[in-house]
Amino acid sequence: MEHYIKLSSDQGRFLIVEARKTIRNKLLKPSQQNEVTSPNEADPMLQRKGGTFVTLSKHGKLRGCIGHIIAHESIVESIRHNALNAAFKDPRFSPVSIDELNDIHIEVSVLTEPELVHYNNIDELKAKLRQGIDGVIIQKENKNATFLPQVWKQLPDHESFLSNLCIKAGLPSSAWKNENITVFTYQVQAFEE
Repeated sequence: MEHYIKLSSDQGRFLIVEARKTIRNKLLKPSQQNEVTSPNEADPMLQRKGGTFVTLSKHGKLRGCIGHIIAHESIVESIRHNALNAAFKDPRFSPVSIDELNDIHIEVSVLTEPELVHYNNIDELKAKLRQGIDGVIIQKENKNATFLPQVWKQLPDHESFLSNLCIKAGLPSSAWKNENITVFTYQVQAFEE
C-alpha cells in the first residue's frame, strides 16, 4: 500500500534548490551566503514530517547519498540535513569542494512509510518486490541496509539487487536466500535537476 505525500513538481524543484543552496552556503564564507527565504518555506506539505534521501552524482557516478527512512522532522528540514550529510559526511567519499559544486547533480527523494513484507520463501519474496518501484530495507539482528527504488536501474534483477543489499548490510551475499531476514518496502517520489 503506497502512502505518498504527493508533492507537486514546483515543490520538488523547491526542495532541489534548497538542497543546492544548503550545500553552497556551507562552502561559502558567511558574507557570500544566500539566506533569502522563499514563500515555499511555509508550504504545509513541505512542513509535514517525511523520510527523505539526497543523492549527489558527478558525471553520472554516485558522489554521496544519505537519508532518513523514518520521518523525524519536516520534509524541507530533512532535505537540508541530508544534503549536508550527503555532501560532507558520506564515509564513502571525500567532502564536496566548491570547485566541483557546478558538476554535482542533485536528486531528492521523499519516502513513504516502510511496510513489512510477509513471505514464506525466496520465490514469494521476489514476487512481492516490484523492480523500479519498491525501495527495500533488510534487517537481521543489528545489521540493516536499504536501497532506494532508483538502485534497480543499476541492479535490475532480484538476485543482484538483494545480494548487493545484503553485502551493504554487512551480511553474506546469500543471506537473503537462507537466513531469517526481515524485509520492508517503501516507495519514493523523486525529483532531480
